[in-house]
Amino acid sequence: MSEAWPAFAHQRVAGHVDLALRVTPNAGREEIETAQDRGDGEVRLRIKVRAVPEDGKANRAVCALIGKALGLPKSSVQLVSGETSRDKVVRVPLDPGLAGKLNRLGA
Repeated sequence: MSEAWPAFAHQRVAGHVDLALRVTPNAGREEIETAQDRGDGEVRLRIKVRAVPEDGKANRAVCALIGKALGLPKSSVQLVSGETSRDKVVRVPLDPGLAGKLNRLGA
């Protein structure tokens, strides 16, 4: 039986999964926190990065942190939406163990 997908993982199509994130740039440390229910049914994985939100630095840091946590090259993590927003969607390649890895990240 396959593992259930976390609520922040959306649109599992065409060999990819989109992840809904809430990003805090310019933080004291880089970390992936827990998944947060925003009260309107939307669940986002909370991420903190040290990078400042200018010239795409924070977006690149988010992609690198997600890639490292999932054992993926940072180049395989793509920003889909939210370039200038704290609410972002990133796309990662689908693999057989991804649901389990994502569940551990959001715990």
